[in-house]
Amino acid sequence: MKNLLLLLLFLNITYNSFAQKNNKKISIQFENSSKIDVITQIENITDYHFYFIESWIDDDLISGNYNNAPLRTVLNDIFTNTVINYYITSGRTIFLTKNSLIYDELPLNFIKNTNVKIDTNHNLEPIFLKESNKNQNEYHEIIKIGKENPNLSQTSFTLSGYIRNKTTKEPLTDLVLIVKDKGINTITNQDGYYSIKLPLGSNLIEFKSLVIKDLVKKIIVYNNGNANFDLDVNTEVLDEVVISSQKNRNVAEVIAGITKIELKEIKNIPLVLGERDLLKIAATLPGISTAGEGASGYNVRGGKADQNLFLIDEGIIYNPTHFFGIFSALNPYTVGSLEIYKGNIPVEFGGRLSSVFDIKTKKSNTENLSGEAAIGPVTSNLMLEIPIVKEKSSLLVGARGTYSDWVLRSLDNESLKNSQASFYDFIIKYEHKINKNNSLQATGYYSKDKFSITSDSLYSYSNQLATLKWSHTFNKKSRGSLILNTSQYQFNIGFDASSNKDFDLNYKINETLLKLKMQYIINKKHKLNYGVSNKLYSLNPGSKEPLGNNSIINPIRIPKEQALESAVFLSDNYKVNKKLSLSLGIRYSFYASLGKASQRIYEEGRPRNEGTLIETKDYKKNEVIKTYGGPEIRTSARYFLTQGLSIKAGYSSTYQFIHTLSNNTTQSPLDTWKLSDANIKPQQANQFNFGVYKNLDAYELSIETYYKTAKNILDYKIGADLLLNELIETEVFQGVGKSYGVELLVKKSKGDFNGWLAYSYSRSLIKLDSEFSEERVNNGEYFPSNYDKPHDFSLVANYKMTKRFSFSFNFAYQTGRPVTYPVGTYSYLGNELALYSNRNEFRIPDYYRLDVGLNIEGNHKIKKLAHSFWNISIYNVLGRNNPYSVFFVTENGQLTAYTSSIFSIPIPTITYNIKF
Repeated sequence: MKNLLLLLLFLNITYNSFAQKNNKKISIQFENSSKIDVITQIENITDYHFYFIESWIDDDLISGNYNNAPLRTVLNDIFTNTVINYYITSGRTIFLTKNSLIYDELPLNFIKNTNVKIDTNHNLEPIFLKESNKNQNEYHEIIKIGKENPNLSQTSFTLSGYIRNKTTKEPLTDLVLIVKDKGINTITNQDGYYSIKLPLGSNLIEFKSLVIKDLVKKIIVYNNGNANFDLDVNTEVLDEVVISSQKNRNVAEVIAGITKIELKEIKNIPLVLGERDLLKIAATLPGISTAGEGASGYNVRGGKADQNLFLIDEGIIYNPTHFFGIFSALNPYTVGSLEIYKGNIPVEFGGRLSSVFDIKTKKSNTENLSGEAAIGPVTSNLMLEIPIVKEKSSLLVGARGTYSDWVLRSLDNESLKNSQASFYDFIIKYEHKINKNNSLQATGYYSKDKFSITSDSLYSYSNQLATLKWSHTFNKKSRGSLILNTSQYQFNIGFDASSNKDFDLNYKINETLLKLKMQYIINKKHKLNYGVSNKLYSLNPGSKEPLGNNSIINPIRIPKEQALESAVFLSDNYKVNKKLSLSLGIRYSFYASLGKASQRIYEEGRPRNEGTLIETKDYKKNEVIKTYGGPEIRTSARYFLTQGLSIKAGYSSTYQFIHTLSNNTTQSPLDTWKLSDANIKPQQANQFNFGVYKNLDAYELSIETYYKTAKNILDYKIGADLLLNELIETEVFQGVGKSYGVELLVKKSKGDFNGWLAYSYSRSLIKLDSEFSEERVNNGEYFPSNYDKPHDFSLVANYKMTKRFSFSFNFAYQTGRPVTYPVGTYSYLGNELALYSNRNEFRIPDYYRLDVGLNIEGNHKIKKLAHSFWNISIYNVLGRNNPYSVFFVTENGQLTAYTSSIFSIPIPTITYNIKF
């Protein structure tokens, strides 16, 4: 008993002595000192010694003034907001540890738990882990977030950051992060940003995507924090056509009717004159087509070409093509991705009925100078990525031009020798990462086309845009961006024949947009997107001025038009359960036609013409002439039948307040735009869609169906004069339309043989009915639109023969588009005139084309100044004479039909490409 009392007395004295030493009080003062200097100062005034690794200690300067304060208080203040913990021993030694704590006793029930072991494979401090049968060598590093706190009651924390391509520093979008054995996952957004909630302690996170090597990282979480990753891209996909970068995206995405094209490898697809063209690739996918070879404009799910919104970094481009649609106006080397919304358009987009082509330029390399270039038979292309401040800011520059003028002047044919045909485009983007919460992006774009078929006329048109975007992260749940952009489209016709009728004709449209869009994550089930936008239209409908002193042309100036389009929008991505997810959105659009302008008022219920004109009303500058608007519903749902099989359904309504004026069969760069006003109403559409989506190992399958109705579709009267016409409302009328169809896509993304098969059956019909015969077409019945082509089939395939050689081909088939034919003749006032059929009653011959290509890569040595490849392709290898249009000429009293074609013979091309 006596011995026991002595033992207890000794332990009590020892404990009190140890407690007193750990509660030692010191007096110290320091100002703007490094932490290491402060540690040295503490060692000099006490008998304590610190042990640590200097690289753990940050360089931040600290200040403090302590008078007889406990040592622990001083240390707590020094290492607050750092990852450093400390442990004080009875021997006057202080150990600093990074992230983790040193424990001097085992956890409760430690001995009873036979599944617990100590993992000492990392640094110096022990971490208690559950036994795992997994191979611990499957991850390459251990990442610790925050520092351990024994008094913390919180059990889960948020980890966020950015994931980039290790080589190019571009963001890796739609990359999946899966926490093993815990049922937690997330994906990166378009900026490579991710956010995920992790439980306290050790987590094994698996990174999965088609474009990266499989990777697992071990992350020990003690607090909220950030972790950025630069990952190696899987080089195997460099020889494959990539439509979508994420496996199961087509099945898991809530919104139906989305097509995403990654533009890294469209080089494998043979295209006309060797030009990489993302819009031509888009036209091989179901639901997207053109009115014909060389047509300017795209038709999506039975919509007019003016019903598509083309955006480059949030800025609109009115004419996305060069050379009457033969080439795209987008530099392929500067484009990072293209998302096409042809079903349910997200609420942040408005102003168009059919689709949105959301084009994002690539993220520029912030570490090393790099670039890409190509030399083809008629065009050359150059792109440079220039770091400004390492890992913070960079400049992307792209330029492309044609030397077709030089080719034409070299020909023996006199008519071609005196003609012109050239284009160029230029794009520049600056990105700056201010800090972890703020970034800035500025994009500028300009393109111009010039062409002259005769020596006395020169046509030209141009696009230009400028965009400024500021992105800010408020916290882990909220972030947003403020966007300001301006766009302009204009064309010019100059007639100079050294006569008294020379003229200069101009047209121009401008729009300026200010938009705020926000994102807020309420919880795992609700993710909100909301914002406001304001757009100002300024339209110069055209002017015609005499050219030269001898010209007798009377000047014509159509009064300018102006309008304001505003909107507020809100959507909720609602995850109901593991199988069912909803996207519920609403956008309220408001449009006001503004003065200064004169508005003509006509009698109600009668055709608009000079005889029914009541008055002309004048409006002052910025005075409201007419307003339109209303809610636009955007809803969709996705339900998992099995893990790799889902069904989707959706409904969307849209407004469009701007129209093209054209009496051409297809869209032309010389078409003019008209704003809605008191006489011309905005277009409206409603679309219902349903789809089934299935993944089978390397194959992705989808089948979608849709039904769309539209009203106030603008069309022209027979013989209408649309250019430089101040009374334009008397030359057009508005009707209704409907379109429906089924779209099938089978895609194979893996293996040496890959590609896709796309088929669409669709109809696009228009009805122009009125109680007045002059405003009625085809007796007021539905008739096919100019772009109604029921059957559309495409097959795109690549075969990788070796690592350096690959073969590819395209095959396309389309039903011939509708045309109006003369079906007889009649005499009028002694003249023999043609009698035409109902509008679009007949069709031109069906279209089909086969292209082939061979890609020859340079050697794959890593340490090379540059990597190169050759592309050899033959466009229309069968020499099919596909009619573009049919026209009729009276010769010797007989009406004769002729067809015109763009490419009626095989077009071989050799292009050299280099990347450095």
